[in-house]
Amino acid sequence: MPEPTIILRGFHIFKGLLDSPAQAALLEDLRDVVARAPLLSPDTPYGKPMSVQMTSAGKYGWYSDHSGYRYAPVHPNGAPWPPIPAKALSLWRELVSADRGPDCCLINYYGEGARMGLHRDSDEADFNWPVLSVSLGNDGLFRIGNRTRGGKTESIWLNSGDVVVMGGAARLTYHGVDRIRFGTSKLMPKGGRINLTLRVVD
Repeated sequence: MPEPTIILRGFHIFKGLLDSPAQAALLEDLRDVVARAPLLSPDTPYGKPMSVQMTSAGKYGWYSDHSGYRYAPVHPNGAPWPPIPAKALSLWRELVSADRGPDCCLINYYGEGARMGLHRDSDEADFNWPVLSVSLGNDGLFRIGNRTRGGKTESIWLNSGDVVVMGGAARLTYHGVDRIRFGTSKLMPKGGRINLTLRVVD
């Protein structure tokens, strides 16, 4: 197992873990997922539209609307979620566990002006399992807070090919993406950033 390049507030950050060919191959797999489960622009439970677009792969997909945040067994169009791409599962086996696979691969697309406010991933049944995050495309300014809202935060730019493992004390730490630095990656001709997160749900 590779050693993290940086450990920041318990977040294990593997800078440049995926080289350019590996990034391109994973992106192609994600295009297949999006073709079968189109990107959505969900609303928060408070009626405010999210600035990111999202879809999922795996047993469950993560979704939000006026009914709340939740995992759903099917896409809102009624179709089952596509399987999690093998290349993403390989990363999970390498960095998290070879014995227990993830139930969900959430795929977030950040276009120009998109961001993700400070939040924590707390809709899962067992917080002992880490969340694995992969960045593709343009740089994203990743902000790490605390286990409760408020307080001092720290930020780091995540580049295409970076992988983050959020486990242990960091599992329920608030985190978010403040902004995207366009023009920093040639992976996607039209720009943007893709972040995928693998999670154990049950």
